Amino acid sequence: MKQAFLVFLGGGLGSVLRYLISKSLNPLFFHFFLGTFLVNIVGCLLIGLFLGLSAKGNLLSYNNTLFLATGFCGGFTTFSAFAFEKHSLLKNGDLLHFAIYMISSIVVGILAVVVGLWLSKYL
Repeated sequence: MKQAFLVFLGGGLGSVLRYLISKSLNPLFFHFFLGTFLVNIVGCLLIGLFLGLSAKGNLLSYNNTLFLATGFCGGFTTFSAFAFEKHSLLKNGDLLHFAIYMISSIVVGILAVVVGLWLSKYL
């Protein structure tokens, strides 16, 4: 239960920070969501740092990793987990699954948004 609370707390903090950054930066640029873009890139940097520190001689405890990587980065941006998973596939030389997962995630994700918007018109 403690670990679920750590993920919950980290996720909440990450989500609030994502909201504040996106709210302040997105309106500044026409047709480019700078806040969202920066959150995604910083989230990728952070999840790499946190998971790397966790793997490197246990510099982060399991609970700290749950709070920071799973919770905070997960709430801050799911793009960070997406990027880390793609890196794992590339690192293992699994180019076919990398390509399938990358292309299908983007295409199906966009289609899901379109379908969700379409469904919302009828609810």
